[in-house]
Amino acid sequence: MENNVKNILYKNGFSFKKAFGQNFILDTELLSNIVKKAGVTEKDVVLEIGCGAGTLTKELSKSAKKVFGYEIDTKLKPILEETLKDCSNTKIVFKDVMKENLKELEKQIGEKYILVANLPYYITTPIIMNFIENATNIKGMVVMVQKEVAERLTAKEGTSDYGAITVGISLRGDAEIVEYVDRTFFVPPPNVDSAVVKIVIKDNKFENFNRLAVRNVVRTAFSSRRKTLANNLIKGYKLTRLEVEEILTKVNLLLNVRGEELSSRNFIDLSNTLIEKGIL
Repeated sequence: MENNVKNILYKNGFSFKKAFGQNFILDTELLSNIVKKAGVTEKDVVLEIGCGAGTLTKELSKSAKKVFGYEIDTKLKPILEETLKDCSNTKIVFKDVMKENLKELEKQIGEKYILVANLPYYITTPIIMNFIENATNIKGMVVMVQKEVAERLTAKEGTSDYGAITVGISLRGDAEIVEYVDRTFFVPPPNVDSAVVKIVIKDNKFENFNRLAVRNVVRTAFSSRRKTLANNLIKGYKLTRLEVEEILTKVNLLLNVRGEELSSRNFIDLSNTLIEKGIL
């Protein structure tokens, strides 16, 4: 497949665009392994973001019931037409998925789906959080990102990699790294290694909570990582130290705790208490 795809790219005069973060994987064995670890079966519908030369798309089409692909670079159209010519269960849309109405997009898909994407750094957080917070029919994600980003997405509380996006993901699902991908597998090779993160959506993971309130509290807690949670709450909500100490005591948190030490459950309890007190 590798030489064939390279020939198709060359024949069509394709040039890689750094602005789109274009680094393609051509190794069939690796691509097949990614699809396998994603758990895609003939019962699954897949939404792929960033089809590139269609190499992963083709492997997905072999396992999935249907594949909806989004690709922002229209110059890849003749290439995808050739590489995916035998994939009758695949539909490619040449648009920026971030500019699509997510409700309308899900209506077109028509059923539960798995999101699969090879994401450049600059759109990793916006795409993941848009689907985590707003998608209603998503049942999982499999995203290839820079290794250091993958470690942040899957970090545990109390570690330096743990941050706002980690909490955002964990409120709705469980994330784990399922594959490490050396930079040499990409064409052209990027400057960093990558990793594949699998996120299993669990809509019943926590009981009902105010997502906007939790997001607000998380943003405040991480507004200055060097400061304690108490100091960030004082500054963020214009509270007195006595008020903050009372709040932290109520939710069984130490007065010197920092934001990165809080679990998702802690953030929910803290936001509920701030709502009860009329602060949020």
